[in-house]
This record gives sequence, C-alpha cells and structure tokens, in this order.
Amino acid sequence: MRDAGRLVHQVLLAMAQMAQPGVTTAELDSLAERMCRQAGAQCLFKGVPGAGGPFPGNICCSINEQVVHGIPGPRKIAAGDLVSLDFGVRLHGYCGDAATTLEIGPVNERLHLLVETTREALEIAIRMAAPGVRWSQVAGAMQKCAEDRGFGVVRQFVGHGIGTDMWEDPKLPNFVSAALLKNDIVLRKGMVLAVEPMVNLGTAEVKILEDGWTVVTKDGKPSAHFEHMLAVTDDGADVLTDGR
Repeated sequence: MRDAGRLVHQVLLAMAQMAQPGVTTAELDSLAERMCRQAGAQCLFKGVPGAGGPFPGNICCSINEQVVHGIPGPRKIAAGDLVSLDFGVRLHGYCGDAATTLEIGPVNERLHLLVETTREALEIAIRMAAPGVRWSQVAGAMQKCAEDRGFGVVRQFVGHGIGTDMWEDPKLPNFVSAALLKNDIVLRKGMVLAVEPMVNLGTAEVKILEDGWTVVTKDGKPSAHFEHMLAVTDDGADVLTDGR
C-alpha cells in the first residue's frame, strides 16, 4: 500500500508543479494518466459509476466553489484560484488515495487561512490516530479546528477505509454527530484509513451539479480539501501517501 501511496504522492507533486495559470484541467488529467500507466498502475477514479454516468476523468480537479469530484476538461486555471486535486491508483492489487489544495498565485488572507486550516485538520487526525482512540475524539478536534475559525465542515462527504478496494468500511466523518456517538469507531492496529477533511469558506451545505458529479458549495464560496492515507500502528499513524 505504501507503493501505491508513493505513486499517488508523486503524481500529485507533478500536477502541483504543472498547475499554473493557463494550464487546463484536462492537461493535468493527461499527466496523471501517463504517470500512472508508466508505473504499471490503474487510475482508480475513471469509470466509477455514479448518477452522472461513469466518471470520465482520471483525477478529480475541483476549483474554488467546487468541493470534490470536479471533472477535468477544457477549463483553464487562473491566478487566484484554489485548485483541489484528488487522485487514486491501484498498484499490485492495493489502492492509494490522496488529495491536496493548491493556491494559484497570491490569494487573499482568508482563503489562505481556509487552506491552512483544512491542512491542519488533517494533521490533527494524523497526530491523534492510534489504537484505542475513538474516532469521535478525532472528528471533534478536526471540526473544532475549522469551526473555531468560522468555516463550515462538509457533512455529506466523508473519509473511508481503504485497502484492495477504494471505499471500504468504516466511514470517517470530519465532524461529530449523534449517529457517530451512538456507533463510534474505535481505531485498531492494522486499519488503513483515507482521512479527508473538506472545509468551506462559508456554509457547510453543498449541492451536486447537473453533471451528476461535481459537488459545489451552496453559497458559491470556495472550499478546500486535503487527504492522506494512514495506517494505524502501535506507534500511531503511519502516513502512506507522504512520498516515503
């Protein structure tokens, strides 16, 4: 799984270096597909069934008010954009999945804080994850990090277990709910988790566009998204998508 995670990291890094004003999201998608094929891996997202039909891209590229599942195409990246890149592979039978949000050129202070807060929420999960820890403790700390700064934590989409399949149990919300407290998740050694906070500048509410895939904020304000794949060990969380 670390091999799969390392490939995802390498592809995200290459796309981040390419993502400049004037570059299309389709060009980023082509880069990711080429690197994946060269490594003998399969792009996880392409062809996934959904309300809008099979997902047409190798990556999810979500810009500004797009939260997740943005479809790559002819849109050109512009200065001042927030660009979220999500990518997954299957390599040697195991999956890797990670995401990052890029600031294209200088952005205003509040947008920068949004990106840094979402990154920090993920780092909180990495620091806290260990055998015996209840997920509600982790989710509560992530939620507090975002909401204390006036941001909205997305409810409709959450993290997940990952292994030979991209989406495995358990579902991992980035917030605390009555349902989570009633059926809390106790982390165990050997679990591998795809933890992915999605944080909005304004309201936590989102909607899906007519393409059946692209998730956007209901108020049209920007969003940020980070994701790492964590293995729970006796020593805490071992990040499998950090490039090691």
